[in-house]
Amino acid sequence: MLIFNNQEALSAHLSSIRKPQTTTGFVPTMGALHDGHLSLLSESVAQNDITVISIFVNPTQFNNADDLAKYPRTLDADVAKIETVSADILVYAPSVNDIYGSDTVSGQFDFDGLENQMEGKFRPGHFDGVGTIVKFLFEIVEPTNAYFGEKDFQQLQIVRKLVSKHGIPVKVVLCPIFREPNGLAMSSRNERLAPETREKAAVIYKALTTAKQLFGTKSVRQLRDLVTEMVEQNGTFRLEYFEIADEATLVPVEKTENNVKYRAFIAVFANDIRLIDTVSLN
Repeated sequence: MLIFNNQEALSAHLSSIRKPQTTTGFVPTMGALHDGHLSLLSESVAQNDITVISIFVNPTQFNNADDLAKYPRTLDADVAKIETVSADILVYAPSVNDIYGSDTVSGQFDFDGLENQMEGKFRPGHFDGVGTIVKFLFEIVEPTNAYFGEKDFQQLQIVRKLVSKHGIPVKVVLCPIFREPNGLAMSSRNERLAPETREKAAVIYKALTTAKQLFGTKSVRQLRDLVTEMVEQNGTFRLEYFEIADEATLVPVEKTENNVKYRAFIAVFANDIRLIDTVSLN
């Protein structure tokens, strides 16, 4: 397996192996890989001639320095997991300096308001960091297809807007959420949860599925109150937000309309560990 730590070496290798009709799949990650990530890789390997995965904990998308410091970094274990999918996958695991040079700051982006909702509201500057790193990686890898998980649906919509507004020739592919046996959405942050807390975190998906079952029979406010009670009832978790939003605009609503696709979004704290999830409602 080839592992590249700098962009020049990766670009040179890709140029040497690409032919006119070669397709390249790309899976951008921050490492600490789980089965959800591996499912994205499997999709890419099945659909493309070349697959590249990036492993980079991007500092500019963290608005909490403690969260950045504690984010798991497990490159050796990640590489071993990647090899179980295919030894031909190319790994790009750069340093911060290779990405940003001496000035670790994000650019500024206008995503037509998508960046101001939910995650953007509670994590100022987060999507400027996302836009910066994704645009950079797309320019280096030049993928035909890029694969993203549904759990980060708002990020997916941000990336689609980035591609559209900047004319980047890549197809953004949405892949379904992989869940642990108890329903908890797979996330690198789950590794920081105590075993008991990790099991109790099943309540997050249970709350979402309850909201989905009752959607259309109760008001948005009633659903929000119900979800809050379910999540916070045992004192282990604190709800940061639960929103029902237009899937296209991501604007949260208080009243729903016919012929609009809605999605529920949730963010929950287990002590200092932040977990997110989402489900389509109709």
